[in-house]
Amino acid sequence: MKFFADTAEIDEIRELADTGLLDGVTTNPSLIHKSGRNFLEVVREIAGVVAGPVSAEVVALDHEGMMREAEVLRKLGDNIAIKVPLTPAGLKTCKALTGDGSMVNVTLCFSAAQALLAAKAGATFISPFVGRHDDVGFDGMSLIADIRLIYDNYDFDTQILVASVRHPMHVVESAKIGADVMTAPPKIIWQLFKHPLTDSGIAGFLKDWEQTGQKIV
Repeated sequence: MKFFADTAEIDEIRELADTGLLDGVTTNPSLIHKSGRNFLEVVREIAGVVAGPVSAEVVALDHEGMMREAEVLRKLGDNIAIKVPLTPAGLKTCKALTGDGSMVNVTLCFSAAQALLAAKAGATFISPFVGRHDDVGFDGMSLIADIRLIYDNYDFDTQILVASVRHPMHVVESAKIGADVMTAPPKIIWQLFKHPLTDSGIAGFLKDWEQTGQKIV
């Protein structure tokens, strides 16, 4: 499973990139607003920090507007994935961009039917929002399982990018189902390292080592 960071904070991205475990980054207008920085500057900087895909979202709602904005975004880096909404105009744009060799992340997916349409449009990534799905009484993991089954049935190349991740178990369950990618806020990724038995084990080893009076030199 690939790990993407869902943030526009460059310091957080650098810290995760230093672990060697970060495969890409996703952004959206809300995350850019939270950063308080210029959109194009932030995306260009992120694209220079990570080698993998960096999703940058269009804000136009019509096909022509999306294509104009995509042309600007594509110039920010060779690893830019254009992010479009799962609407008729968004999928028309997806088809045009992927046909031209660009990566496209189709976002705001909430049903298997929508995911099927995105795959037929040639999407590089489909982003089902599991946390928001759970919020309104649906099972986000069931959605991932349905998409995985459909894509496998027809050998679609579109990668399932699990989004709106709220906690580590969203990551684990998605991995068990076979999702290709997950994107999560950095704090969720760091939580994956944590387990009380790991902490107590380290403390016990260090206590015993101190009693030996030895050093590794």
